Amino acid sequence: MEVCNNYFIYNVFVVNEGKVFCADVLIRRGKIVHVMKKGLAVEDLFIEDDTVFIDATNKYLLPGVIDEHVHFREPGLSYKGDMYSESRAAVAGGVTSIMDMPNVSPQTITNDLLDEKYHLAKGKMFTNYSFYLGATNHNIEQIRQADTSRICGVKLFMGSSTGDMLVSDDKILHELFQIQTLPIAVHCEDETIIANNMQQAKKHYGEHVPIEEHVKIRSEEACFVSTQKAVALAQQYGTKLHILHLSTAKELTLLTNQYPNISAEVCAAYLYLDENDYSCLGTKMKCNPSIKQSSDKTALLEALLSERIVTIASDHAPHTREEKENTYFKAPSGIPMVQHSLLLMLELYKEKKIQLQTIVNCMSHAPARIYGIEQRGFIREGYFADLVLVDMEQETDINTDTIHYKCKWSPFEGKKLHARIDKTFVNGELVYDDGIFSASPYGQALQFKRT
Repeated sequence: MEVCNNYFIYNVFVVNEGKVFCADVLIRRGKIVHVMKKGLAVEDLFIEDDTVFIDATNKYLLPGVIDEHVHFREPGLSYKGDMYSESRAAVAGGVTSIMDMPNVSPQTITNDLLDEKYHLAKGKMFTNYSFYLGATNHNIEQIRQADTSRICGVKLFMGSSTGDMLVSDDKILHELFQIQTLPIAVHCEDETIIANNMQQAKKHYGEHVPIEEHVKIRSEEACFVSTQKAVALAQQYGTKLHILHLSTAKELTLLTNQYPNISAEVCAAYLYLDENDYSCLGTKMKCNPSIKQSSDKTALLEALLSERIVTIASDHAPHTREEKENTYFKAPSGIPMVQHSLLLMLELYKEKKIQLQTIVNCMSHAPARIYGIEQRGFIREGYFADLVLVDMEQETDINTDTIHYKCKWSPFEGKKLHARIDKTFVNGELVYDDGIFSASPYGQALQFKRT
């Protein structure tokens, strides 16, 4: 889509690259043209006649969130969510770029299927986008032939099987970890341990396993054993490894700055919920890996502050309300989150548990660096104008009227958050304006520069 307007955002607090400062920001033809700290000579700046002026006094301008972990459900599962609906929800939450997972139908495990997914996305995504190629026991050549300039990475399941996408062959695992051209994003849970735990739960409870047993079935041990194996392989081969949705304090012991190619993600839900919430939320908070103990939640937040964990994602995974309101074995795992992950992190900021600069680093800067995204993730002159304007003095009620997911529910329904997404810009176009969406999507395919 062609960008229509130029914008001059003035008197705004810019949060970028570890600093918070008052500035004016000029957007022209989709790019950030000037970032002027207050006190500089604005009158000398050429501003075109069609420029829209936005008074952002007392508001905060952040680089748009890059969510490297979403499930938008298209193709094949679009009754749960689709590229249009979920990217629309994303920009309402300040997310400007997403990386979508391959466990759709058919699963994205060949380059032809990847091409089809890009074709589906063109013209319907409010966010910028890229797609993972899923690893299997049989598609190593497809991965080797992938276009590294447009594919965000390889998604590897080392846990419970998701269709054909559990890589269980050790020979293939070793071959995958020797690939140096793409990041490997890994879901770490040990299938054998989970299967044994599930058998024990069934033996004790039959088919009516309480949701509280989810923590024991998808246990700390299952996560640790699998993560330990992935880390060992990455250390052996120098692989660029990104460990997805870390959920336990024990796994943090595996992370060391001795191996800078190994990084880790936490999801917002794991920083906000713990095992005490199962009694209230039930299967609405069922996800894989399981949300665990309050001590794990505390340790994960501390790991963010100490930079052992470097990214925060949503793991947005919508299911219908009817699917989720089911017994333990029948209720699918996954939580709709992409609209609310930034707001939940801002809630932790309001509670003085994390700095704004840390949130921006983990949700914008670090994903751009780890994946090698070109000209995004920072408020820099010459970069694409993917930006979110946040009002810290307004509130957001989470209810069916304000939820934009196709599934129309959230585990945080009824909650009042103490910040609001005011405006979201994607490629320099205002796509979300305090509840109003642009008539057309402006998302583009992400481009990657790999070294």
